[in-house]
Amino acid sequence: FVTGMKRCCCRAAPLLALLGIARGRPVGSMRGGGGTSFLSNMCRLRGGQHGAAAGETQIFETVVSSEVTRVATSPFEGQKPGTSGLRKKTSVFLQPGYLENFIQSLFDSLPDGELRGATLVVSGDGRYGNAAAVQIICKMAAAHGVARVWVGRDGLLSTPAASCVIREREGGVACGGVILSASHNPGGPDADFGIKYNVRNGGPALESLTEEVYERSTQIREYAIVAGLPDVDLSLEGRHVFVDEKGGAPHFEVEVIDPTEDYVALMASLFDFDALRSLLRRPDMSLVFDGMHGVAGPYARAIFGALGVADEALLNCIPSEDFGGGHPDPNLTYAAALAKLMGLTGQPAGGEPPVLGAAADGDADRNMIVGRRFFVTPSDSLAVIAAHAHALPWLARQGGLRALARSMPTSGAVDRVAEELGLPLFETPTGWKYFGNLMDSHLLGGADLSPLLCGEESFGTGSSHIREKDGLWAVLCWASILAHHNVDTPEGQLVGVEEVVTQHWRRFGRNFYTRYDYENVDAAAAEEIVERLRAMGSSFRGAGYGPSEPQLLQDGFALATIDEFSYRDPVDSSTTSQQGVRLLFADGSRIVLRLSGTGSVGATVRIYIERYQPPGDEYALLANATDALRPLVDLALHLSQVRELTGREAPTVIT
Repeated sequence: FVTGMKRCCCRAAPLLALLGIARGRPVGSMRGGGGTSFLSNMCRLRGGQHGAAAGETQIFETVVSSEVTRVATSPFEGQKPGTSGLRKKTSVFLQPGYLENFIQSLFDSLPDGELRGATLVVSGDGRYGNAAAVQIICKMAAAHGVARVWVGRDGLLSTPAASCVIREREGGVACGGVILSASHNPGGPDADFGIKYNVRNGGPALESLTEEVYERSTQIREYAIVAGLPDVDLSLEGRHVFVDEKGGAPHFEVEVIDPTEDYVALMASLFDFDALRSLLRRPDMSLVFDGMHGVAGPYARAIFGALGVADEALLNCIPSEDFGGGHPDPNLTYAAALAKLMGLTGQPAGGEPPVLGAAADGDADRNMIVGRRFFVTPSDSLAVIAAHAHALPWLARQGGLRALARSMPTSGAVDRVAEELGLPLFETPTGWKYFGNLMDSHLLGGADLSPLLCGEESFGTGSSHIREKDGLWAVLCWASILAHHNVDTPEGQLVGVEEVVTQHWRRFGRNFYTRYDYENVDAAAAEEIVERLRAMGSSFRGAGYGPSEPQLLQDGFALATIDEFSYRDPVDSSTTSQQGVRLLFADGSRIVLRLSGTGSVGATVRIYIERYQPPGDEYALLANATDALRPLVDLALHLSQVRELTGREAPTVIT
């Protein structure tokens, strides 16, 4: 790429033109913050500019030394990645050298020669500090022999789009990507920041790599950086080329790309946009999407705008470094405005609620689906999409699904679909990286399990089209399902979200399900809750109880098993243990308790409660979920002693 000084950047231009999407539209400007470390104000690009004909990439050439500076440093405590990378308070990342230490530890942990001459993706969700962190990482990438870095305009790429760019752009030449996001956590100087690494397949790094990163972070003594490299103007799409002398061969370049181009092209190849336009043109059909001030906004405007959705139906779709002062987590607590608009908390002003409502989180990998006065649990959403695989064009073209997977805490609703369709079902620990291994099984000597559909109860749904969960993809799945059900329905008789889910329950039964989140709990108190249940399990087994002789508890619940979930990966045979305490009952009900690894401080205690109702009893199937689960919720609170041990009278969030 360094010899061809101009490359056409319109690989998807004909397709995007058909969608009515103009290239080069601003996504939303992110400004660098203050401070003396990685959040110092962004300098403007210095150097010359080559003119470019229409449809070609502009080239900005800068003469600058490639000299590498080695900076002495010492370890920071606690740089141990969790379920989705390293997440800490922004103020922690603001410490001089903190970001640099972690990136150096990451680069040192990659295979020898992996970075030399490579293309690396570096971008994030636009939260406070995102753009300035991109600049630092680019300079460190140059010091480690990376030839080219792809950065989304303004430093923006959603997590699903980053996976797409790694896998799809120029045939998948990128060696991996550094993604700057704390996902659904708040942003701002007093909130959260995060960073994770996705490998060549576009998916999150496995524990073997993240463990090595942590070990190296405890021993680090210096980091390498091309300190003289000027900051790149991330608002200017094009190739920002750095040379030792004018006209010389580039020693490094940063290519600022359209953040939506590759992802929108992929979605257009997966879904029937003409069918979706026809659905959305119906007078009795309406859609509203809440971007929650995150990076999903530009993608929603590009896709839904091309499908004919009016701008006023695309809420909070301009990215903000503090997510508009809100918490970008798409659930009924933090997406309360959408819940009200959809009629879930009373009659909204202005008449009937929309037919389909949806929201995405800060980095656009999570989603919430709601119908008119009807909430779809993430577990039901996964099951309904699986049962409608035949209605999703790209799955039909590939001969249908080959496998289904869910995280252990996710309800067993999708299990019923797998059983009826005769598909293998995999139960994994929480973390998308486990699904990635299944998707790439055929590359590692195992069975070909793709197309694979998978999901987590924490509002994450996806498939093998990329190696991340994908919020907008899930919304397009639901729009496609509604289009399938309404091909021939007369105007005024549109089949909506509630009708689709109710039909599903009548066929497969219903898994009543709820999750109680206790956020920012004292870590010692959280561990005490887990230890209490472990001790209960030991006593349970010691007394001779088990599946053949369950222990009778309050309200008639018969406890058959207490264990801790562990997972042996069927692809690489790795083992992951202590993934949550499970209380399994003789009637198929269960209580699960685990500590979440996605927060930045303290601990989040999550309690999952599930009860299965077989099909056949219409009254029982359509019962209020709160009423149906109340006895099991009371039992869970009693057994865990979460109120007593945390001092919390109520959970932070109920899903």
